[in-house]
Amino acid sequence: MPIELATPFAATALRTTHEIVGWSLVVTNAVAASWALAAHYRERLRRRELWWFTAFAQVLVFVQAGVGVAILNVENLEPPEFHLLYGFSGLVAVGIVYSYKAQMQPHRYLLYAGGGYFLMGLGIRALLLQPG
Repeated sequence: MPIELATPFAATALRTTHEIVGWSLVVTNAVAASWALAAHYRERLRRRELWWFTAFAQVLVFVQAGVGVAILNVENLEPPEFHLLYGFSGLVAVGIVYSYKAQMQPHRYLLYAGGGYFLMGLGIRALLLQPG
C-alpha cells in the first residue's frame, strides 16, 4: 500500500534526491576506483583516507537503493525494465567485494578498483534507464 504524502513536493524531493545520489554514486565510485588502481602501483597513495572514501562511495549504493524503494512505495510506480536489477546488483556487488577482501589481500587495491568501476557502470546504466 503506497504511503500518502502531504504534498507533491515530497515526491519531487525524493526523485531529485534519487538523481543527485545516483550521480554522486557514479562519481565517487569512479574516483575511489581510480585512486585504488593508482594505489596498486604507487605506494605513496596507499592512505587510510582511500578506505574512508571507498566506504562512503559504497554506502551511497545503499542510500540510493533506499531512496529508490521509497519512491516506488510513495508513488506506487512500476520501475523501468532492468532498473531494479542494476540497483540491487550494486548492493550484491558491495557485499561480494567486502567478502573477498581477506582472500584478495595481496591484490586488494585491484579488487576495490574493479568493484568501484563496476558500481560506477551499474550506476550509469541505471541512470540511463530512468523515466523522463
